Amino acid sequence: MKKIKKHIKIQLFKLKHMRQLDKYLLKQVIEMFIMGVLVFTSIIFASDTFITLIKQISMYGIPFKIAFLIIILHLPSVFVMTIPMGVLLATVMTLNGLSLSSEITVMRACGIGLNRIAKPIFIFAIIMSCISFVVNETVVPVMTKQSTDLALYAFSKKNIPEGKENFTFKEVKDDGMLKRLFYVGNCSDGLLHNITVLDASKDGTIQILQAKEGTTAEEGWQFQKGAIYTVTNRGNALDTTLFEDTNIKFGMDLSDEMNRNLANEHNFIQLCKLIPKTNPEDRGWLTISLFDKIALPLTTIVFVLIGVPLAITPPRVRYNRGFLFSILIIFAYYLVRALSISFGEAGSLAPVLAAFMPDIVLTIIGVGLYYRKVYTIC
Repeated sequence: MKKIKKHIKIQLFKLKHMRQLDKYLLKQVIEMFIMGVLVFTSIIFASDTFITLIKQISMYGIPFKIAFLIIILHLPSVFVMTIPMGVLLATVMTLNGLSLSSEITVMRACGIGLNRIAKPIFIFAIIMSCISFVVNETVVPVMTKQSTDLALYAFSKKNIPEGKENFTFKEVKDDGMLKRLFYVGNCSDGLLHNITVLDASKDGTIQILQAKEGTTAEEGWQFQKGAIYTVTNRGNALDTTLFEDTNIKFGMDLSDEMNRNLANEHNFIQLCKLIPKTNPEDRGWLTISLFDKIALPLTTIVFVLIGVPLAITPPRVRYNRGFLFSILIIFAYYLVRALSISFGEAGSLAPVLAAFMPDIVLTIIGVGLYYRKVYTIC
C-alpha cells in the first residue's frame, strides 16, 4: 500500500513539473509567435500592399480613405498567410534559444525526450492551424467580397480628387494597345471641367467626346454641353453629335480584378458548388484554390515538424541561427509553392498535387530530420 502511494506521489510530482514545462515553453512560443506575425504582416504590407495603395490613388484617383479601407479589408487574408510563418519563427527561435542555453540538454539528461519537449508546440500548431482554417472560411470571404465591392464602386465612379488639375486616366486592351484615354481639366465642387475622352475600343473607328462639365456616378459618366465626333482610324470624319446632357457608361473592365478575388470570396463548400458552373478555362486554378484552403492551414503543422529538429543546435554552435533557418524555410516553401501552382495552372500537375506539393516536400524532409534528431544525442 505504501509503495502504491509513493508511486502515485511520484507520478503526480512528474505531472506537475511536466505541466510547468508546458507552460514555460508555451509562454515563450506565444510571445515569439505574436512578434513573428506582426513582423511578417508588416513586411507584406510594406512591400506589396502600400505599393498597391499608392498605385490606386495615383492612377485611378481613388480617395485615400477608400483605398486604405480596401487594404484593411485584405488584412484577414494576410493574417492567414502569416500564421504559419509566425509559428515557424516561434518554434525555431524558442527551441534554438533553449538549446544554446543547454536547457534542452538538461531536459534530455533528466529523461525528457524531444517528443515530449515538442508536444506542446505541436498542440499549439494544431490549434493555430484550426484558427487559420476557420478565419479563412468565415472572415476572409466576407472581407474580400466587401473589398471587391468597394473597389468596383470606386473604379466605376472614377473618383477625381477635389482640386486636381490636368488629370489623365487611360485604359488599355489585353494586347497593350490604348482602349480609352480620359482627360479632365480640373475638378471643383464635385464637378469635372473641360473633359476630353478618346475612345478606341471599337475596331476601325475612334470616338472623341468633348464636354464643358461632367460628373461620375455608378451608372456611368454624365456629360453636359458637348459634342461627340466619330472618325475612322485614318482620320476621316463619319459623324458629329451635339448634346446638352448625356450619360455614357464607359465602365472599367474589372474582370481580372474580380476573378483574382473569386476564390477568396467563397468558402470551401461554396467553392465546391461554384467550380462546376465556371468556364473550363477557370476551373483548373479554382480547383487549386479549393485544395489550397486546406493545404495552407496544414502548413503550420508542417513548419513545426521541420522547424523542431533544425532548432536543436549542436553543442559546438554558440550563436542563435533560428531566424536564419526560419527565413530559409519560408523562402523554400514559397518557392516550391509558386512552382507547383504554376505547373498546376498550366495543366502539368493535378490540382490536388499542385496545392499540396509544398506540404508533401517539406513533410518528407521534416520526418527524416525529426526521426534522426529524436534518436541521436544533440
